[in-house]
Amino acid sequence: MNLFRLDASILPGNSASAQLADAAEAEWTAAHPQGTVTRRHLGTDPLPADAWALATTASFTPEADRSPEQREALALATALAEELRSADTAILAVPLYNYGVSQHFKTWADLVIAGSDNPTEPLLKSTPTVLATTLGGGYGPGTPREGWDHSTPYLERLLGDIWQAELTVVKRELTLAATNPAMESLRPLAEDHHTQALTAAREAGRALAGI
Repeated sequence: MNLFRLDASILPGNSASAQLADAAEAEWTAAHPQGTVTRRHLGTDPLPADAWALATTASFTPEADRSPEQREALALATALAEELRSADTAILAVPLYNYGVSQHFKTWADLVIAGSDNPTEPLLKSTPTVLATTLGGGYGPGTPREGWDHSTPYLERLLGDIWQAELTVVKRELTLAATNPAMESLRPLAEDHHTQALTAAREAGRALAGI
């Protein structure tokens, strides 16, 4: 069994999304002690910003005419796509930044698509997948920022609709309440969100493991 684990936090030492992913992974590892985990951390090991353009242009450039940079970028894109194809299960820890996904996650996603057989190849077809996503504020119905979460719908479209993963979303909001004085009144609610999200992550991990 092979688990693919992706992290996208720019704060690897204090990542709320990684905490949820760790909880899910621990359940999977306990059930599959001989399993392998393929890891990719976009925060500590970001992909080259120009790789997507190079890989994309390489795909419609005759092989003999490709530059060394295009060849390298296309090889990277192909390898990234293969990491998903080879996964039996997957966990992705992706926080919301500035109301959307971060540029380094978007670079990864675009490169994976560039390295696929076609733009809509279902790379995770029927693959049990956990998306652990965290948001600093509150974006639910009735909140001042309702509708400002442009990350979760994109991730669901990419992972579930395009790549056809068997997707479970574990979502924690209000992660900044503990440190932001302006959100002090929301701290009890934030702690409830935290507890519920950890419970959901553990349950998702057990489901991922087939327990």
